[in-house]
Amino acid sequence: MPEASSPGQDLTRWKQQPPGRRTVSQICPPPRRPLTVADIRPGMENDRLGVVRDSMFQNPLIVKAELGKPRERSCSLPGVHFNYGLYVRGLDGGVPEAIGHWNVYKQQPTQSNELTRNYIAMNRGAVKAGLVTARENFLYRQLNNICVRDQDDRRLKKEPPSVPPNMTFGIPARPSTPFFDLLQHQYQKMWVQEQKAAQKAIKMEKKHKVILGKLYETRSSQLRKYNPPVKLDALWHMPHFRKVGPHLHTFPTEADRQRAFKAHREEYAVRQGTLRMGNYTHP
Repeated sequence: MPEASSPGQDLTRWKQQPPGRRTVSQICPPPRRPLTVADIRPGMENDRLGVVRDSMFQNPLIVKAELGKPRERSCSLPGVHFNYGLYVRGLDGGVPEAIGHWNVYKQQPTQSNELTRNYIAMNRGAVKAGLVTARENFLYRQLNNICVRDQDDRRLKKEPPSVPPNMTFGIPARPSTPFFDLLQHQYQKMWVQEQKAAQKAIKMEKKHKVILGKLYETRSSQLRKYNPPVKLDALWHMPHFRKVGPHLHTFPTEADRQRAFKAHREEYAVRQGTLRMGNYTHP
């Protein structure tokens, strides 16, 4: 028997063939076969001590990947003459049989379908006729056999709904996003125009609004709005100090003095101290 060649020998023999003489099956490299004991050389990853069998190199849990090479899958592939896929065998005989013979489809004999008896209608008719016993109902069914049609026959005989010839079935597609309008701020411009139009319409409505007659105020309405004046009493002073004027004037004019006191009264609630002239209560 001829000795089985190793994967390395097949690859070398495949490379030695001239490119012009290679067939289609020889374009791809030869199939990789599982490692054997003869393929192991000292220093390889799968070199081991002790008893070594070929079956050990067919176990993917034991086989290690060689340095710079893909891992061996421990599965043998068929040769270059093997055709992958499913082979469909022709049953028609090809072109000669198609030209010489003509297979005519033979119509199957129609089977007579027995109609289903309508027991509900027959029982209703028997009760109306005054027949109540089982014998009377049996004789009534023999004389008045009422059947119902199958649902398939009624469905097939029903005319389909009228559909316009140019009707398109399905769901309409969503319109595309207007990217140009977004980039050019068209929606902002439209919103501004709408706001201007609304403001203009409000102004025109106010302009053309009919003003009713003049409303006269009554005494009750006037008294409701009237605020009686409050007389402020002067500050109390000791009698012998009433005619003594101030010895120090810190404000240039009386108006500046009034403005300073007004500002003090406005900030009275947020300042600290007894006289409310200290720091602010808030930072």
